[in-house]
Amino acid sequence: MKVRKAVIPAAGLGTRMLPATKTVPKEMLPMVDKPVIQYIIEEAVAAGIEDILIVTNRAKSAMDDYFDYYPELETRLLQAGKEKELIEVRRAADLANIFYVRQKQTKGLGHAIWRAKRFVGDEPFAVLLGDDIMRAKKPVTAQLVEATEKYGCSAVGIQKVSTEAISKYSSVKLEHLDGRVYSIFDMNEKPRPEEVLSNYAILGRYVLTPAIFDILENLTPGYGGEIQLTDGLKELCRKEKMVGVDFEAQRYDTGNLNGFLEATIDFALEHPATGAWLRRFIKEKAKQL
Repeated sequence: MKVRKAVIPAAGLGTRMLPATKTVPKEMLPMVDKPVIQYIIEEAVAAGIEDILIVTNRAKSAMDDYFDYYPELETRLLQAGKEKELIEVRRAADLANIFYVRQKQTKGLGHAIWRAKRFVGDEPFAVLLGDDIMRAKKPVTAQLVEATEKYGCSAVGIQKVSTEAISKYSSVKLEHLDGRVYSIFDMNEKPRPEEVLSNYAILGRYVLTPAIFDILENLTPGYGGEIQLTDGLKELCRKEKMVGVDFEAQRYDTGNLNGFLEATIDFALEHPATGAWLRRFIKEKAKQL
């Protein structure tokens, strides 16, 4: 099962990051020197993805502009001898074949994924949530693609979380299969304590078979009155094989202020232009606290 396509749902309103996201898409907030969504796209490309569909809404045209050419800016950079900056500007536009579709009504993550049906066709495809940044030696999407190609089925990214945190995620019922891979049999969206199936949660990365689309199309609204992707996956894993990959990565939820700042600091510490300066700054600031 060759995975060539990816879908990035990016139609949310960003209410956890207001007021900054009133006019700027949360996916376009700068994290060091790149917007959040560029890290997501780079992960997909590193996993061998060729075509990417971003599901947006009417207020997010900035993403379309960012991943396009900007001849006036490029000419100015060339004339100024800023070749390094020119290369970076063009690289963003050339990362992948990027397409867009709007989610015209806010009906949930499941509905946003369903909007990709025509784009995906009859192929397996990756889903990367636009809030989740993964720092890993091997891209998390690549870890899932390997599982899909090996086992011939959908794969979801999972990690163990605390008992207190599991109610924020999708808890899965699972059985160890091999290495870091588990068979998935059931799941619950944001479970109450008595509904928890395990402390393993689905966290922001999926590779799915196209069978998910017919399921999503016929789902009734679930948690929050929305079409929940978890409800679709719950039905999918009962109809066909599904595995979970306990992925190796540091995950950041950049959709909230704490997670965004944590990711920004960690990536800035690793960046050649900011790492040394930031370490000195933190040490000096610590002396004042």
